[in-house]
Amino acid sequence: MNNILFFLTPKAMCSFVYDDFTVRQALEKMEATSYTSLPILNKRGEYRGTLTEGDLLWALKNMCYMDMRQAESRKIMEISRRKDNIPVRVTANMFDLVKRASTQNFVPVVDDKDAFIGIITRGAIIKYCQQQLFSED
Repeated sequence: MNNILFFLTPKAMCSFVYDDFTVRQALEKMEATSYTSLPILNKRGEYRGTLTEGDLLWALKNMCYMDMRQAESRKIMEISRRKDNIPVRVTANMFDLVKRASTQNFVPVVDDKDAFIGIITRGAIIKYCQQQLFSED
């Protein structure tokens, strides 16, 4: 298997936040989806980074002072993020994909114009490896 698109969850099926979302909008999106981290995209569809529950928690403490009214006026790009998930290009090989997935719960995938096309979850890669390594004969 050399084509990473086999593992792709396309953008249309992904949850994400836009870089102009407020802290409150991001909190509500995470609550609605139950995901602990989400890709951040700009309006052109380019990947901008990763927002985590921890990032939002620290933003509430340090920027919004636990006040939801202030969370409506602060943008997520003002938040200090602990770590952005590093994307791979759609042409990446399996080695690069697995290397990224070993330290990220999902790997964003971008095309040659840096447009976000979807994610590959660590779970999808592990499931494939499990089928390959432990298939019943």
